Amino acid sequence: MKKREVEVLVLSDIHLGTYGCHASELLSYLKSIKPKTVILNGDIIDMWQFNKRYWPESHMQVLKHITGLLVKGTKVYYITGNHDEMLRKFVGFQMGSLEIVNKLVLNLDGKKAWIFHGDVFDVTMQHSKWLAKMGGKGYDLLILINRLVNHISEKLGRGKLSFSKKIKNSVKSAVKFINDFEQVAADIAISNHYDYVVCGHIHHPEIKEILNKEGKVTYLNSGDWIENLTSLEYNQGEWHIYKYLEDLPSVRAFKLQKKGKIQKDTTNVLFENLVKEFNIKTIKDS
Repeated sequence: MKKREVEVLVLSDIHLGTYGCHASELLSYLKSIKPKTVILNGDIIDMWQFNKRYWPESHMQVLKHITGLLVKGTKVYYITGNHDEMLRKFVGFQMGSLEIVNKLVLNLDGKKAWIFHGDVFDVTMQHSKWLAKMGGKGYDLLILINRLVNHISEKLGRGKLSFSKKIKNSVKSAVKFINDFEQVAADIAISNHYDYVVCGHIHHPEIKEILNKEGKVTYLNSGDWIENLTSLEYNQGEWHIYKYLEDLPSVRAFKLQKKGKIQKDTTNVLFENLVKEFNIKTIKDS
């Protein structure tokens, strides 16, 4: 079966290495498309919850598929998030068609798309608008502030701050946080004259136009592969939200590799090398 062509694919909040990750479903989806550009917009590998005893074959197959895209010359941007924040020390790294960044600006058919994960708004929501006119430098400063606050929080024994922890006990506060998150992202994007602002982090897929006194912007969020199983796709000047659960007949035609195709020893070696490379402290080690 012919693969569906996609100009730009945006994935976020996959959380490989956790029990909630739908890696098999994601792999089926990836096998059904042929993207020209892939943007991994944060929280792809969950380094907060790494556990050496849990790294399924399907999770490794997702990484191998992405590696295969790189070999074929597909442009892949890895934008850092909070659960894979250890990669921020590698920002600026380029190898072949892979690039690790904190944020990204793409020119799409004459329009500018500002793309970032969005975790920095967790602890700076009420104080980030003044950074609006600083553009990229402002976002980098937010990352530094966020990391400092999380470092202090951990030293005090409170752990890292995250969106899910703050809102899990209150639907009302969740709605307010999402609305505030979207508005802050839109306000900063409008001030910097972007046409699109693309985020992840809050696990809430969305495409909508947001206005303020200065103008308007199209806000987009790619959702997640824990609950919603969604992504963003850009084709011929238009964005849309891909929903795996609404596309089962199409993706089922692309079979996964049979269990055992990837040798267990090879998977374990790749996992151990990944842990060593990024100096990951696993749950077992902590």
